[in-house]
Amino acid sequence: QVQLVESGGGLVQAGGSLRLSCAASGRTFSRYCMGWFRQAPGKEREFVVAITANGGYTYYRDSVKGRFTISRDNANNTVYLQMNSLKPEDTAVYSCAASRETLTLEAFRYDYWGQGTQVIVSA
Repeated sequence: QVQLVESGGGLVQAGGSLRLSCAASGRTFSRYCMGWFRQAPGKEREFVVAITANGGYTYYRDSVKGRFTISRDNANNTVYLQMNSLKPEDTAVYSCAASRETLTLEAFRYDYWGQGTQVIVSA
């Protein structure tokens, strides 16, 4: 069982930066692929980025490449999402999730989810 708690969301102007954190409970965090997803008002949830259990591989959706960076600290059971050059279209609730897969962008393959943190980017 893994419990996930996100933090770091907020209101930022376009072009600004935020760093999201996802703290995980349990001693098996380092075995899980971790992903970030987002859901904007009135839209479907979409994949943002994922990182393998050992942090060696990552996969980003095209629209965030070069702006977002995922990282993890297995010693502290935390995954981060550094978001730079934010755009209004990045506004969404961001959720982290844990999967037993090696690396996946499919939401149904994630076993545990956090509650999400709101990110609002003003124009």
